[in-house]
Amino acid sequence: MKLEIKFGVSTWLWTSPFTTETIALFPKIKAMGYDAVEIPIEDPALIDVAKVKDALARYELEQIICGAFGPTRDLTHDDLTYHQTSFDYIESCLDICQALGAKFFGGPMYSAVGKARLVSPEQRQVEWERAVTNLRKVCRMAEERGLQIALEPLNRFESDLVNTAEDVVRLVQDINHPAAKILLDGFHMNIEEPDIERAILLAGDKLLHVQVSENYRGTPGTGQTRWDAYKRGLTAIGYEGTLSIESFTPEVKELAGAVCIWKPLVPSQDGFASEGLKFLKEWAAAPEPLERQLEEEIATYVK
Repeated sequence: MKLEIKFGVSTWLWTSPFTTETIALFPKIKAMGYDAVEIPIEDPALIDVAKVKDALARYELEQIICGAFGPTRDLTHDDLTYHQTSFDYIESCLDICQALGAKFFGGPMYSAVGKARLVSPEQRQVEWERAVTNLRKVCRMAEERGLQIALEPLNRFESDLVNTAEDVVRLVQDINHPAAKILLDGFHMNIEEPDIERAILLAGDKLLHVQVSENYRGTPGTGQTRWDAYKRGLTAIGYEGTLSIESFTPEVKELAGAVCIWKPLVPSQDGFASEGLKFLKEWAAAPEPLERQLEEEIATYVK
């Protein structure tokens, strides 16, 4: 069965932070055959929304908007000023989403990326409740703008709060707001999930967006990823969203350091994007083994 989905790529594959000038990547992304561009907002002040909107329309690219949650953007922090900093940032991002016509804002906005500690069950519960309370407020902010939020689990080295599909489903259930949805990132899933297909099934109809790369953050199709499990899961839930390649360039030292990419993963970032898209399109269009076997048997019988 073919997956009827769209394909996107994050501008993080080439550069960071996203600024108005980053729209220079859009014609290349379109020429490669992508349907969408994933825009990570590190600093909203660096973006001229009108110019970005015009470029998206000119190159007929849909937009996926994701956030970046550094140490000062932490909705679970003991200091309430961190919460307000997070709300201010998220509100700016939601305004950009609304202005660009995006449907949701995605990312691990429940806590700061890199906040990974061994704490007591009591402290963990306190921080969980803070995340639930504060994200319910974020959901109301999103709802006022006709938007949803897509919460992303991270691997254990980047978060101690939400690591798996089971975790994020529980978080969404506890938030209990219709705007609370899910984003799954294959890199983190390859570390944390014993069963990729089951993880996707758990997210179910709450899954708004999927990010992929190989298990080592490399080009899709060159590693150990169980692409068959992805396909079974996404097909089973009737996923019709976008599948975006998300990886990073070692040329941007601050970003590379944050994601621990110490050397080039590929000879060319352009090659990463084009070869990754070629693999994903072939993967999405290919029949499952049983379907392929039946097709071959039918072809033999017809002959």
